[in-house]
Amino acid sequence: MKRVPKIVVGDPLDDEFFKLLRGKALLVKAYELDQGEFAELLKDADVVVVRSRRKLDRCMIDQAPRLKVIARAGVGLDNVDVDYAVKRGIALLSTGEASTEAVAELTIGLMIALARRITELDKKMKRGNWCKSSGVGVELRGKTLGIIGLGRIGGRVAELARVFGMRVIAYDPYVSREKAGRLGVELKERLEDLLRESDFVSIHAVLTEETEGLLGERELRLMKPTAYLVNTARGAIVDEEALVRALEEGWIAGAALDVYEREPPSSRLTGLENVILTPHVGASTVEAQKRIARVLAKKILVALENMEEGDAAP
Repeated sequence: MKRVPKIVVGDPLDDEFFKLLRGKALLVKAYELDQGEFAELLKDADVVVVRSRRKLDRCMIDQAPRLKVIARAGVGLDNVDVDYAVKRGIALLSTGEASTEAVAELTIGLMIALARRITELDKKMKRGNWCKSSGVGVELRGKTLGIIGLGRIGGRVAELARVFGMRVIAYDPYVSREKAGRLGVELKERLEDLLRESDFVSIHAVLTEETEGLLGERELRLMKPTAYLVNTARGAIVDEEALVRALEEGWIAGAALDVYEREPPSSRLTGLENVILTPHVGASTVEAQKRIARVLAKKILVALENMEEGDAAP
């Protein structure tokens, strides 16, 4: 009798995921389990599904001798020991394409909130302060947006920013001038040049050894004192302590962050007035979550079918 594959789902997913896989696999929800309990479930799992919260290091992967697929509901695999998984022959899946629009729209929203001081004015109004005279902001039109990482999300942010009449420049050593040109983006060879020229800097790079700590004190001091930093990618790309100093001492005008070195953040960021903080909700739209669920379910089905065919081959 054919064995039904077991899929352990470590973090919440839209119901669409379960509808598409119902009857095709044994689906086990493990949302509230600690890492020890989670590891027990992996002992006979064929597939494990995680978001960014669950860590799948070598030790955890070793608890799953039958594991064939690690499926990441979202962008990036920095919470997975990729090298070890590949060595084990485990297929790695993600759904980066499903959340592009949601993250790009949040990025633009945060830029507008910074430019027009929306959260600051909201807080003052709720304290009874009619602060019209002190509520002067700036416009996006005519400003320079510097994008670090011109992949799917960075490219979409560039498209949206150009609709607002912004000049868009980018730093990404892995993107060709031809691709940047098609997006109407001027590619910079040096990060330093982008930082000096930009009125807004938005990070959309993948977290790697190369990008970890990419923006530290030296880089932040290159930015204009009137400039804003937006990070909806990964917290560890920015040195958080250096950013706190930059905001406290006025090296830059402000920042908006959806990601942090540690989540939830425990640094002095939470006490600063010139920073907007959101709790890693870049992909948190109804539409994006349904897309993530559908894309992930379909990719898992294809991966399992391919493995069955491989097992059946003489």
